[in-house]
Amino acid sequence: MIFQPKREKPSEEQSLREGFQREALPHMEALYNSALYMTRSPALAEDLVQETFLKAFRFWHRYEQNTNCKAWLFRILTNTFINKNRRKKRPTMSMDATERELSSALVADKSSFYDTPEKDYISKLFPEHVQKAIEALPENFRIPVVLADLQDFSYKEIADIMDCPVGTVMSRLFRGRKRLQEELFEYAVELGVIPASVARDDDGAVSLDAYRRSKKAAAG
Repeated sequence: MIFQPKREKPSEEQSLREGFQREALPHMEALYNSALYMTRSPALAEDLVQETFLKAFRFWHRYEQNTNCKAWLFRILTNTFINKNRRKKRPTMSMDATERELSSALVADKSSFYDTPEKDYISKLFPEHVQKAIEALPENFRIPVVLADLQDFSYKEIADIMDCPVGTVMSRLFRGRKRLQEELFEYAVELGVIPASVARDDDGAVSLDAYRRSKKAAAG
């Protein structure tokens, strides 16, 4: 009979470390890309992601393995970012009266956000223009837009990540996307993607509403 040494079971610490490497580390790129939009600085984004992973590893024993690790990590990232800013300035994440009154029926689903006519010119813009437009959004609109339109989180997931009501998420997405559309429209006109003549109203002013009416008339 050949003697076979008994295999030792991995220690709890080793199991946690292996689980962390397997489930958490693959999301590093997504976290960094979103951190760039949040912080608007590569150096600050790196610091934010590093702090996120340090916190995640520290509390890895609380994470239920094989669940939604990406959402769990993004909650740490987002809360860390918001808390850092709260120490520097007045909080920006409270729900105002407009958000309480906004009906969910008015909020477009993210799958239709870039429908015509917006998708016609957005698809022709350079990525840096889209990035600048997102970075120009106020923080309380920028974070939901990043989570929804760049990371494809659902309203419920974003609400859990930001620790706020779903209605607040929907409201801020609606308003953030509206600002984003307007900002990208200005880039499109500036670059000649949209001829100014197609986007003038009766008073001669160039606007997104005038462009939409023009596209609707042309299609009809």
